[in-house]
Amino acid sequence: MRAVTIVDGRFELRQRPEPVLQPDQVLIGVRGAGLNAADLQQARGDYPAPVGWPADIPGLEVSGEILEVGSAVRDVRAGERVMALVGGGAHAERIAVPADLLLPVPDTLSWSQAGGFPEAFSTAWDALVTQACTTAGERVLITGAAGGIGTAMIQIAAISGADVVASVRRTELHDKVASLVPENDRLAVVTPDGEADCGPFDVIVELVGGDDCLDRVQLLRTGGRVLVVGVQGGMTAPLKMFDLMLKRARLIGTTIRGRSPAEKALLAHRLRTHVVPLLAQGRIQVPLEATYPLQGYEDAYTRLSGPGKFGKIVLTP
Repeated sequence: MRAVTIVDGRFELRQRPEPVLQPDQVLIGVRGAGLNAADLQQARGDYPAPVGWPADIPGLEVSGEILEVGSAVRDVRAGERVMALVGGGAHAERIAVPADLLLPVPDTLSWSQAGGFPEAFSTAWDALVTQACTTAGERVLITGAAGGIGTAMIQIAAISGADVVASVRRTELHDKVASLVPENDRLAVVTPDGEADCGPFDVIVELVGGDDCLDRVQLLRTGGRVLVVGVQGGMTAPLKMFDLMLKRARLIGTTIRGRSPAEKALLAHRLRTHVVPLLAQGRIQVPLEATYPLQGYEDAYTRLSGPGKFGKIVLTP
């Protein structure tokens, strides 16, 4: 099969062996596979794949049809439309995935949208709902909010009843971001310079990183939480600890990729129960910046690295 392969820190399209199906897995013919900053970090050597997943094929989310079912799998059948958050290997024509990670693809959803759903919305639900315990009436700031995870964070925060402030540097994207929440009084879209005027915040979601990202602790309400989810803009930042102490705040760092299989299966169950129904009802959406065929991987990764994106970039093998 063809697969995007990491070779000496760069991406190449190569022929790779077919996945070997384990008893608890299904074989998926890939129809959509989202790109994420983690793929770039993996190529740099900063974010290796977990044990059991391809070490040199990127791709953390996938949609497609089940081609074959392992001998121990009972609840799904060949031909079903599924999507999943995976540990790697999605940027290929086929992938083997544990059955307990599978999510159903609603009939109304395109393959490309399904391929951009699992990573962004798993991250958003886990961070905002499970970890930060965001509740109705709270005020949430989301930085770098126009990208794939940012657009998911906006929608999950709003559907939780929070008032949302989306920080988006490029003003030409503000109207698109605002369209994600029909109740416009629940969402304000500002540039980074306008964040302080919209505070204080109960929850701050940091999706960018960089030297000064933790200065936003000063914008918290007493007892607030900072969620560090993305660090593409820089992986180190000083923290004024007395500010954290004065706010009686919590600093929460999170990733999903390195969690145990049991933790990932539990997260998939929560997505099946709470989030996929919202998708099927049209209450949340998966905005797409662009789609590319597998052989267009170079253009896709170039676009991922560039500024000004709204939503997900997806490969369509």
